[in-house]
Amino acid sequence: MNKLTRKTTLGSAIALSAALAGSSALAHDRHHGGNDRYFQRIATFPVFKNLDTAGGDASSAQTVAEISAASRDGKVVYYSDSPQGRVGLVDIANPARPQPGGFIALDGEPTSVAVHGDYLLVALNTSASFVAPSGKLVVYSIKNPLVPTLVTALNMGGQPDSIAISPDGTYAAVIIENERDEDINDGLIPQAPGGFLNIVKLHGKPQNWQVRKVDLSGLAAIAPSDPEPEYVSINKHNIAAVTLQENNHIALVDLRSAKVIKHFSAGTVDLIGVDTDENDAIEPVDVLYAKRREPDAIAWVDDKYLATANEGDYADENGTEGGSRSFTLFHPHGEVAYESGASFEQAVIRAGHYPESRSENKGVEPEGIAAARFEGRDFLFVGSERGNIVGVYTQGRDGKPQLHQLLPSGVGPEGLLAIPQRNLFVVSAETDDADTGFRSTVSIYSYGARKPDYPQIVSTPHDLLPWGALSGLVADNDDHRTLFAVPDSYYKTSRIFRIETDTTPAQIVESIELRENGNTVDYDLEGIAQRADGGFWLASEGNGSSRPNLLVRTDAQGHVLEEINLPAAVIAKQKSNGFEGVAVVGSGVGERVLVAFQREWSGDPAGQVRIGVYRPAEGSWGFFHYPLDVAAAGTWNGLSEITAIDADNFMVIERDNQQGEAAKLKRLYRFSIAGLSPAAEGSAFPLVSKKLVRDLLPDLKAGNGWVVDKVEGAAIAADGRVYVVTDNDGVEDATGETRFLRLGKLLKDKLYK
Repeated sequence: MNKLTRKTTLGSAIALSAALAGSSALAHDRHHGGNDRYFQRIATFPVFKNLDTAGGDASSAQTVAEISAASRDGKVVYYSDSPQGRVGLVDIANPARPQPGGFIALDGEPTSVAVHGDYLLVALNTSASFVAPSGKLVVYSIKNPLVPTLVTALNMGGQPDSIAISPDGTYAAVIIENERDEDINDGLIPQAPGGFLNIVKLHGKPQNWQVRKVDLSGLAAIAPSDPEPEYVSINKHNIAAVTLQENNHIALVDLRSAKVIKHFSAGTVDLIGVDTDENDAIEPVDVLYAKRREPDAIAWVDDKYLATANEGDYADENGTEGGSRSFTLFHPHGEVAYESGASFEQAVIRAGHYPESRSENKGVEPEGIAAARFEGRDFLFVGSERGNIVGVYTQGRDGKPQLHQLLPSGVGPEGLLAIPQRNLFVVSAETDDADTGFRSTVSIYSYGARKPDYPQIVSTPHDLLPWGALSGLVADNDDHRTLFAVPDSYYKTSRIFRIETDTTPAQIVESIELRENGNTVDYDLEGIAQRADGGFWLASEGNGSSRPNLLVRTDAQGHVLEEINLPAAVIAKQKSNGFEGVAVVGSGVGERVLVAFQREWSGDPAGQVRIGVYRPAEGSWGFFHYPLDVAAAGTWNGLSEITAIDADNFMVIERDNQQGEAAKLKRLYRFSIAGLSPAAEGSAFPLVSKKLVRDLLPDLKAGNGWVVDKVEGAAIAADGRVYVVTDNDGVEDATGETRFLRLGKLLKDKLYK
């Protein structure tokens, strides 16, 4: 690939016609400096809770929240649930304590929802096949928002998808997608029948609403006979903006005349500094030239600009995929007013939310976009479907969108819903997998916080420093502001991150690649401890076959100096889950290295795991046993970290393997080995006794999100402050959140520097 860089050419701004004129988009921020306000997550509602209200449904059944809408008073959220063939309800009268509201049973697949006054509109796909698409617009009365009653159903003449309601309540615009069959001719278009737009005049009783069809064919240069409409947004002048995603085109429709008044190509963009190679390493050094934008969602921004989320959904006859990983602001005449390029993806990288497994595809994949005004201030929301995060933008002093904050979401954020009258923002995340452990969620955020509470850790803004999957954590011996962390084997090149804690969020300021004889190495690092000379002991977890459990000694610059394996008699007893943390005390001939084993190995008593003690001066191993809490049925408990308090006292993380509401055990314990001697393999190991230091579940729940399962790293700084970090699993089958907990001085008997 040619990695020479060149600037992306952006269209120049032009004057708008009077019909589309309005105040400037993302109006200048009057609230700046210390008066800034932010969105803060106040609740997460797992939508499987609605299954209990339906009667007889297993809580493990797949159920999702895709597109959402709110009742007129903003106290009920309605979401489309395609797998269940239902619309779900969430009672958010108290938004911090959302309650299940049950389902509306349907006779087809709901694809979108919208609210018009006292009516709920549901786009229902009833297609028999791709070549025989059909659907309805089903209308419910929601005078009682929690008790919808069927009013009527309007024939849509095809497969409906996105719905938008005009600001004045005069029209509904319904996308009729008639999606292509991706199994025929490699999914290439054209494929009949093509899609179109339906305009519904919302006058009188719903039974009398009139439907007008708008032909969208003949507009795009790509497959003009087969328009692929995807999303629609309406401004206050009753102009509907429609994305034709696979056609890489945008059309403007005057709803009063039911005519296309403007259309233009969405164009292409050059991306500088992205990762296009799925090689288990985040390397944002590539350039993609002339990527078709292929916008999915579209939103009018203050009636002046069109904002698009450029997801991409099509591979052409040459196999070239669209989707530019970006968002764009267009003038309604088609000129580009702003192009984010790689900046959104790079912001996601700095927040640790980059999905490396999607590098060869479409990276962070912006899919949803929404614009709304809160307390007189305009915001643009951009959802990353694969990064599980939402970018919130305002207008900077240079007039361009400026990243205001990043909001964590569930897996696969799809629906972005603003409820300004209640100062609420809602994200519905559609991915649901009970077997893996994560569930589809509706996240609720409140506007007005004095400072953002996420991310809690980022990489430095001065360099594009990728990171993720943090596991082990240790404090610098002398500088209480500095920590070191290691990622596990999710990324192929092992490294040590240096973290500075004197900023909020904490910052990863350096990435030290581990090297052995000049070559990079690939360990499964689960623990890190700093030696007296500034070097490190690292714990690499084995897998029972190709990868051994190793103690790795390095210098401060990351050069591998030594690898220590377990004795053969111990290796023979490995079952699963090996080294999970390392601590070191003493120096010289008195140096001792302690490693925590995650779970029991063969011969260990049930509920007791090993603490290994290695003496470098002697090359000897000895062991203690540590008593685990009793695990709930069908789960397991284990250790995931060990940290030295002093020469005889140690702190561990003990956790279960559960997440979300199933998580029950995430704790810091301490134990002492004073007066005990580790025993050699084949002998009875001394059993240490433990004492609770802190239950971490309240800390993990304080973010009001999905509780992660992997609480992996803990450190005690030189001033006695305790830090804990979670592993985000590389944002694969996980929310991608990294919680960096600042727990203060928990250990009152520690002598602080």
